[in-house]
Amino acid sequence: MQITSAVLKNDEKAIFGLRELYRKYGYSQYKMSKFEPYDLYVRNKDFLVSENIITFNDASGKLMALKPDVTLSIIKNSDDTENFVQKVYYNENVYRPDKNSGTYKEIMQLGLECIGKIDTYAISEVLMLAAESLDSISEDFVLDISHMGIAKPILDSLGLSHGAKSEILKCLGEKNAHGILAVCERENKDSAMLSALVSTYGAATDVLPKLDALSVPENEGAIEELRRVISVLERCGFGDRIRIDFSVINNMNYYNGIAFRGFIKGLSAGILSGGQYDTLMHRMGKKAGAIGFALYLDMLENLEGNSRDFDVDIVLLYDENANMGALCEMVGILTQNGKSVMAQRSVPEKLKYRQLLKLSEKGVEVIENNA
Repeated sequence: MQITSAVLKNDEKAIFGLRELYRKYGYSQYKMSKFEPYDLYVRNKDFLVSENIITFNDASGKLMALKPDVTLSIIKNSDDTENFVQKVYYNENVYRPDKNSGTYKEIMQLGLECIGKIDTYAISEVLMLAAESLDSISEDFVLDISHMGIAKPILDSLGLSHGAKSEILKCLGEKNAHGILAVCERENKDSAMLSALVSTYGAATDVLPKLDALSVPENEGAIEELRRVISVLERCGFGDRIRIDFSVINNMNYYNGIAFRGFIKGLSAGILSGGQYDTLMHRMGKKAGAIGFALYLDMLENLEGNSRDFDVDIVLLYDENANMGALCEMVGILTQNGKSVMAQRSVPEKLKYRQLLKLSEKGVEVIENNA
């Protein structure tokens, strides 16, 4: 049976296309259980989006968690090698509390991880696949990229207190230049480099020449790496979709190197998030490096044009005297013409339909037309 894009929701269409895309680049599917030992997450709570985790005791009394994250499981089960890269993709549901309501949600994630010897090509490939992933959903997308290795040395050089450093990171994420200035004045620190960092934003072609203004001895290699990676993305045809944005800041206790976030028109928040997390690997006892990203496919339901005005195209009514063969034949004809059809003895409550038809001895009669 051929499945056409007309009958697939946006998230389902994305899954079919992206799985094939990742396989073409040598990524194999990673499958995990819905449950993992709770201690995997409790040791890395500050890596998670939320510390609130659904837990239960299994039959042996061991404390288990309904998975809030996929990356930690992949790291735990990966081979620790620095000689080559392991490439996996996943399509899993995670369970997290909603930021607004606080109630737990089942969130569909599709993503990939590249683990092992992470070089410029590995980073460039992951970013290229992130751009391809966004492009497969909408041509109107942008990929914002920063580099933790540029921002971190600037922060470290100021000798800020722990609390002030946390405030600065929050201000960077919000592009809050006034907040940065206020913290630096309170700490009696020079805010010039941080002000330059927060204002360095825009198309890669415009921003790349300005990166030297952010240079300190400790981040020169990171600046050069960012230039090389963006050059690769430009050669892949994504130059006009790349922005440099140092508000893309991930947890510095876990992330290093490139960080990125993807946006598509019609959604107010980023639908893709990723970065290089060698530091997390090392904290979990691994020597290898890693980079990856996740797509939050549940957000696609909020895209304009994806809301369904009707539950079904046609409700086809029949009675106890109907010819079952004729009924099956009529349903087949209608579905072959691309219609969704629900055969019923009566119309279900609250069902939204385009047409209401009735099968009789004389044929099919149109009872109602809402199209």
